[in-house]
Amino acid sequence: MSDRGTNAQWLRRSLAAVWHPCTQMKAHESLPLVPVARAHGTWLYDFDGNRYLDAVSSWWVNSFGHGHPAIKRAITEQLDQLEHVMLAGFTHRPAVELSERLAALAPGRLGHAFYASDGASAAEIALKMSFHAWRNRGQPQKRDFVSLAGSYHGETLGALAVTDVALFRDVYAPLLRCSVTVACPDARRASRARSAHELALEAAQGLERHLREHHATTAALILEPLVQGASGMVMYDAEYLRRTRELCTRYDVHLIADEIMTGFGRTGTLFACEQAGVTPDLMCLSKGITGGFLPLSCVLASDDIYSAFYHDETARGFLHSHSYTGNPLACAAALAVLDLFHDEDVIARNRDKAQRFTQLAEPLATHRNVRDFRHLGMIWAFEVESGRSDFARWCFSEGLPREILLRPIGNTIYFMPPYVLTDAEFALLVERTLEIVEQA
Repeated sequence: MSDRGTNAQWLRRSLAAVWHPCTQMKAHESLPLVPVARAHGTWLYDFDGNRYLDAVSSWWVNSFGHGHPAIKRAITEQLDQLEHVMLAGFTHRPAVELSERLAALAPGRLGHAFYASDGASAAEIALKMSFHAWRNRGQPQKRDFVSLAGSYHGETLGALAVTDVALFRDVYAPLLRCSVTVACPDARRASRARSAHELALEAAQGLERHLREHHATTAALILEPLVQGASGMVMYDAEYLRRTRELCTRYDVHLIADEIMTGFGRTGTLFACEQAGVTPDLMCLSKGITGGFLPLSCVLASDDIYSAFYHDETARGFLHSHSYTGNPLACAAALAVLDLFHDEDVIARNRDKAQRFTQLAEPLATHRNVRDFRHLGMIWAFEVESGRSDFARWCFSEGLPREILLRPIGNTIYFMPPYVLTDAEFALLVERTLEIVEQA
């Protein structure tokens, strides 16, 4: 037992003082919080000495596990130089170097980096940039946005306006600006009659019909490339991205790629857009960018969008700021993450690892209670046939005594583990998850 207290002590103090995110606090009367004392690699440890395999990378951010020495070292070294300075009127080495490296790695020419602290802020920034760029170019009527059915882009008001998850959106609907949703080419609907590729073409035709009629007032289409995370790891064919790029170019509409979850190797390439060979006009990044160590997000913008703001008038500049924009410590962590990708050939290593993991997951894929088992890069997901209305909460509770951290979305169980997960740990995850699926 830790000499810094017990689970019960920290649970009691947390419930009294901390308002937890995406949580009905009353639920913790029967479902206790998990007080985490420390973490290492793929494991979390509580104050009573129990451990939990972090199968979801702590909300998809700890791509290289917890406490990675190279990222810690980079932050420590930066602490001795500069911990923070405002980025309005000032600059610093980590922000400059990170911007240059992201521009070199991103698809196409996305050479201008604007920093914030979280994914929702990045989505807000991209939406504002699109609208303001059209306004600066003398087209203020282009102010509407299009997103995919089931999309999720954050929970601030601007990002929520292009989010189509009822649980998050409905209660705040009176505060939101209206936007349009078009069909998502959900590959789970594929069959012998219609392939995932054909579903992508069909959905693109629906988008084209909308843009043909409304392109004059449409600023941008925003989407999560290849995988819609919060709606249940919905995957779709890359052909849809190719068609959306063509349509956005044809109808003079910006394409915003929300790579907050899909970026930094999660889908099998550094950025998901690469798999379709497309370049968005704006690309949102966050989550894995710092390996989960510090808050940071970024919007990469094309030369065309950047040039729309380059002017003598202050009001034509991009009027958005965060006090911690481009924080040097966070940028140093992000640079260390990019070093890991380069020095350890992470993308190639993950491809080999994912192939082995998928074979290990075969007992889940073929289980009688499982449907729509799917996989892309370092993401595995499937639906569980269950009569339980509280399946997600029940599954989470069942996982903890089995030493695994699962956070289902509805009836969808997904694995999005740190890239440092071993074959033995993944096998354990499959074995313990099978026990839960058996009871569903």
